Amino acid sequence: MSPKTIDRRTGFARLKGALLGKPMSSSEDAHQRLSKRIGLPIFASDAISSTAYATEEILIVFLGFAAIGVAAFDNLVPIALMVVILLAIVINSYRQTIFAYPNGGGTYIVSKENLGRYPSLVAGGSMLVDYILTVAVAITSGTAAVIAAFNDLAPYRVQICVALIVLITYANLRGIRESGALFAPPMYLYVISILALIIFGLYRVYFQDLAPIDHSGPIETELLAGDNSLTLFFLLKAFSSGAVALTGIEALAGGVPAFKKPESKNAASTLVMLGLILGTLFFGLSVLAQHLEPIRDEEGLIPQTIIAQLAEHVYGGRNFFFFATQFATFGILLIAANTGYADFPRLASIMAKDGYLPRQLANRGDRLVFSNGVIFLGLSAIGLVIVFGGITNALIPLYAVGVFTAFTLSQAGMVVRLVRMKLPTWQVRVLFTSIGAITTGGVALTVVTVKFADGAWIPAVLIPVLIVGFNGVKRHYTHVKQFLSVDQSYRAPFHTHLVVVLVGSVNAGVVQAMKYAESLRPERLLGLSLVGSAEEGAELMRVWQQRFPTIELQTPVDDFRNLTESVLMEIDRLDAEQDDDIITVIIPEFVTSVRSQWLHNQSALAIKARLLFRPNTVVTSIPIVIP
Repeated sequence: MSPKTIDRRTGFARLKGALLGKPMSSSEDAHQRLSKRIGLPIFASDAISSTAYATEEILIVFLGFAAIGVAAFDNLVPIALMVVILLAIVINSYRQTIFAYPNGGGTYIVSKENLGRYPSLVAGGSMLVDYILTVAVAITSGTAAVIAAFNDLAPYRVQICVALIVLITYANLRGIRESGALFAPPMYLYVISILALIIFGLYRVYFQDLAPIDHSGPIETELLAGDNSLTLFFLLKAFSSGAVALTGIEALAGGVPAFKKPESKNAASTLVMLGLILGTLFFGLSVLAQHLEPIRDEEGLIPQTIIAQLAEHVYGGRNFFFFATQFATFGILLIAANTGYADFPRLASIMAKDGYLPRQLANRGDRLVFSNGVIFLGLSAIGLVIVFGGITNALIPLYAVGVFTAFTLSQAGMVVRLVRMKLPTWQVRVLFTSIGAITTGGVALTVVTVKFADGAWIPAVLIPVLIVGFNGVKRHYTHVKQFLSVDQSYRAPFHTHLVVVLVGSVNAGVVQAMKYAESLRPERLLGLSLVGSAEEGAELMRVWQQRFPTIELQTPVDDFRNLTESVLMEIDRLDAEQDDDIITVIIPEFVTSVRSQWLHNQSALAIKARLLFRPNTVVTSIPIVIP
């Protein structure tokens, strides 16, 4: 093979390598075990980032939907306290999961092993939807943080979101690794920034008599003027909105093997640390917001996020500390979005191996990532951002349903496991895990009920539809497996072998094709050429017999109005003459450079495409490369 030919054939591979990086060996997939200090930012960024919008979501319900005005701030801390109690329950339940599944106990695995097929499919569908929403919510919230710092960017909200998703998708196709150097700085910077905001803000409130934020705009005045009484419906709605602070906790249960030994102990300690940080930041921001009274509307007409309003007021304007807080918030939300790219393709690959998703999702690309899963996730997140206008609040009802459904199934699976195994102190652990399952199940039901019209109906409908799809894929693979299964008595039904070489003229390509065809040692070998007239056929036959005197040539006359259909009709005719015959159709195909390929008709491609779906037919191309 000439050097030119090699370059031409690897041109696409070279372009792909330039864009995505050099292919990696499978041996490079091994990664170092993680310490707790590095494991925390890698697995906790998603959960901790939810503090950037959880308090805000509670206030949006009180001020926008319930319209209770300044009474919203009196009810904010009690709701936050209820969410912190729920957080403690879930953390305790997942600690048990970590010790029970030292090899990784994601919700799908726990449900499959303990609850059976359909609960595991519900868990899998819920988590897949959750990971897509993780990307969409984190990106929209991160974009809101940027817009809060630079208000002139507000009209470009959707475009910024889409650009960020494209950037993260591209980065993951290149094979970004979960690296402490990448994950640690944004998370720790965010934690320090928010702790500083809370501590300094409460110091100014209690020791410098810092007054609440002055709201004088028409939208702000209208929101604060509301004086409705708080109903149970809106109380539950606010609680379910604030409960999104718990999103992302499940990641640690699935990442136990990544920690240094003892894996379970280190992962459990990291989970407790995650709970302490998450609870402290969320509750602290809620207490500070109660005193300083920031406001936010459900339509995003107020461009300033709650954190931006608090930072500007506490630090006395848009100074260095204000911008540092905003960029820290944007950084952790960007990292949180990236965690969806680690979890979604991994879960999709597991379900694909189980036969519930297309096998393509289980394939690793050149950079040792599940490329198809990464691309599907990116496109899905972009679709959500466009449909919901890049507004975080519009996505939250969709987010919470899948999260708490997964929490509930994971804990229910652990209850079944504990009862079955009856390990020491199992009764106590069953009690606490049951409380967790009942609580998160109640939250999931509450979200669907009180936020049904706001969009919670979408995952409530989508998850059952996904289960139907999973079962359809499984049935197909089961059917194919049964059809292809063989036993000792199986005999192939084909007895003869016919090889047909398509001939346009007697040229170098046909000579190569005939040489290859003869190497197959077929029962019957013939050339087939559709000609425009009997005279043309006779001339072709004369030249053919000079070159291939012992090989049959058939030259049916055709007007060439539809070459592909005519070839198929002739193949059908030849097939009818055989008995249980495999027909191999060999097509000499000329390949030129990309810049001149368009000068040649692509009839070979059309013929191959049709023959590939014909039963008992093998299609082989003999490429003739023209420099």
